[in-house]
Amino acid sequence: MNHPDPIQPKPHHVVIVGGGFAGLFAAKALGKWRADKAEFRVTLLDKRNFHLFQPLLYQVATGSLVIGDIATPQRVVLRRYKNVQTLMATAYDIDPSRKTVYFEGGETDYDTLIVATGVKHHYFGKDHWRDYAPGLKTAEHALEMRRRIFSAFERAELASNPEQRQSLLTFVVVGGGPTGVELAGALAELAHRTMVKDFRSINPREAKIILIEGTPHVLPPYPETLRTKARRQLEALGVTVITDAIVEDVGPGQVRMRIGDHIETIAAETVLWAAGVKASAFGEVLAKRTGVSLDRAGKVLVDTDLSLPQYPDIFVTGDLAHVKQASGQPVPGVAQGAIQQGRYVARLLKRRHRGQATKPFRYFDMGSMAVIGRNKAVGDLRIVKLSGIPAWFVWA
Repeated sequence: MNHPDPIQPKPHHVVIVGGGFAGLFAAKALGKWRADKAEFRVTLLDKRNFHLFQPLLYQVATGSLVIGDIATPQRVVLRRYKNVQTLMATAYDIDPSRKTVYFEGGETDYDTLIVATGVKHHYFGKDHWRDYAPGLKTAEHALEMRRRIFSAFERAELASNPEQRQSLLTFVVVGGGPTGVELAGALAELAHRTMVKDFRSINPREAKIILIEGTPHVLPPYPETLRTKARRQLEALGVTVITDAIVEDVGPGQVRMRIGDHIETIAAETVLWAAGVKASAFGEVLAKRTGVSLDRAGKVLVDTDLSLPQYPDIFVTGDLAHVKQASGQPVPGVAQGAIQQGRYVARLLKRRHRGQATKPFRYFDMGSMAVIGRNKAVGDLRIVKLSGIPAWFVWA
């Protein structure tokens, strides 16, 4: 007598919204080579079908790399994991009571939801500045920056008016954090070293690279010794560093800033924004649907296991999550933090599935580095602080 095969339990469905570091590493950690052996079925939703290595976007913007060097199709990364499906779709809403995610073109149910939609640029209430000062968070942003930078040199080569030419050869970077410092350094190397023999009517060495920072120092989170060395390295490359300066307006061909009681206007055709970020709009969706609290930047205040209060089946990871360290400081918005959170949630789900206890998320700080130019960098690696050639060599 033939006995029917026992009914196999339905795999636990994990939906991941966002394919950045947190989302992608969560999907990889939950992936299995054989779908029939998988405890989880994973659906990764992202508005793009590639993973972008954002730390090197500034090199795309300044022409050192092409976008294909730092963008990898998610389907390629996840190809061997047969229980993972990738969908190029923009999620715009959820219904926690129905456990449903809504995206452009459809909807999907979930057993567990992981939100990792990251952050976007923050213009501090002056969103119209975006038209004059693009930021650097996506592939499109990097390509737009590159277009403006190289177009400025080409237009300067054609310009006969000295004032117009100087405005075209003036580049202003707003924000002295790691992105701004790396972008300003790369711009200076491009103008003062790489392109010096490429033009006949202009001398690219005459290009002015100006970095504006609102606090007293560039790289504010870094130790004082490294902040000082970073500024010296920037100035050695020909970057004019202006600190304690608040940008009050950005318009066509100009930037107005205030330094104390003094107002100064800089004529510059190319302005690049690196001054701040705020959480993606999906954080507001979560707040509306679940009642979770947001911090001042719109990041989601999560529990110690990265889940939402009252919703143990919804997790927020990466830059969208406000996660406190043991020191009381939030986990920094860097790639390592997002990777660790994505892997942590995957491990937590596996332990839950096996009925095992789970531990709170703990961030392991591996240090931070900022690359200013060839042979110029600073690094705070916890046990040692590096600058110059040693820091650049470690980064490379």
